[in-house]
Amino acid sequence: MTFLQITSLLIVMAAAFGALNYFFLKLPSAIGILIVALLASVGVMGLDLLMPGLGMADQVRTVVTGIDFSEALLEGMLGLLLFAGALHVKLSDLKDQWRLVVLMATMGVGLSTAIAGVGFSWITGTPLLVALVFGALISPTDPVAVLGVLREANLKKSMETKIAGESLFNDGVGYVVFLVLVGIAFPSGDDHGSGLSGAVTLFFQEAVGGAALGLGLGYLTFKVLKRINDYSLEVLITLALAFGGYELAVYLHVSAPIMAVCAGLLIGDIGTQHAMSDKTQDYVHAFWTLIDEILNAVLFLMIGFEVFAVAFSIDAVIAGVLSIGLALLARLAAVAVPVLLLKPFREFSAGVIPIMTWGGLKGGISVALALSLPESDWKAGILTATYVVVIFSIIVQGLTVAPLAKRLGREPELM
Repeated sequence: MTFLQITSLLIVMAAAFGALNYFFLKLPSAIGILIVALLASVGVMGLDLLMPGLGMADQVRTVVTGIDFSEALLEGMLGLLLFAGALHVKLSDLKDQWRLVVLMATMGVGLSTAIAGVGFSWITGTPLLVALVFGALISPTDPVAVLGVLREANLKKSMETKIAGESLFNDGVGYVVFLVLVGIAFPSGDDHGSGLSGAVTLFFQEAVGGAALGLGLGYLTFKVLKRINDYSLEVLITLALAFGGYELAVYLHVSAPIMAVCAGLLIGDIGTQHAMSDKTQDYVHAFWTLIDEILNAVLFLMIGFEVFAVAFSIDAVIAGVLSIGLALLARLAAVAVPVLLLKPFREFSAGVIPIMTWGGLKGGISVALALSLPESDWKAGILTATYVVVIFSIIVQGLTVAPLAKRLGREPELM
């Protein structure tokens, strides 16, 4: 199938599954589309068992595996999704929460990677370095999934800023940690670097370089927007920043996710306040909200169909189920330690640890990173465990985090 045919098929199916969810399931859009896609996938597999002569499962599997999910997300959709998410997080709000956001996106990711990696090694017998790679890819909360749920949860502003800001940054940091660990664990199978000697250099090149590029391109775009008063052209310029900046970051081997977040934050706050008219702000907001919703629908559809790319076995499924608890424990440590460290210096609302732990959803980024791993004896097991954790996270945590937040968040809000 051609790129246009695949794109058309995905959009048609996302629209159809979205309509089914709207009329029957009535769940949050992205989660509903994922569930319908999973049900359709299971239905095809069941029909194939009843009538193997049709070969439907093999045909669908061929189409699904023909789509490079990892490349489509990591080098295509992710830049637009992160940029769109960052546009809606105000720097003024983030400023009040920056200490917690920074600690969770750095120390928290490190703690989570270590706990999940060591635990996965113990559960499965995977070599520790390879298991740490699993810890790195399962640690980042997926901003796509998180921001989608936040729209439905109506959380307090400070809690929303904590969760959204942390998910945007820990995604970029987690991706860099993943690249570093892949370079160490698979020195002959990774293009980004190899061995321990280049790990520190790679980390700073990716993280600091991505932030510098994002702020630089964002500031340049801000100066251009300030001299223009044409809403259609200004929308186009923001799109060029998201697309072009992301691809430039990939070319320069700096963190493209961090670039997209930094550029989006700058344009979403300073850019909208000082370089856009009210009319332009409305159009930019509407355009990027629509892009976000469409890509979310397609992404969750693709996650549902990626079940065909996962090799399920009894041992792998058991490891995946155990990894759900492991991922939650790692997330608890990533939230609780920074909060407890900051507690002597500031107050937190009572529900901050359970809400941020349960609200740290895993998503397509983890699946894409697992699919991007070099071929090895351990890849299939890691992919299966990752997929099980992601499906549980999106469906179970995604559907229950709003009621949890409402129940625990009744106390007066504290900064």
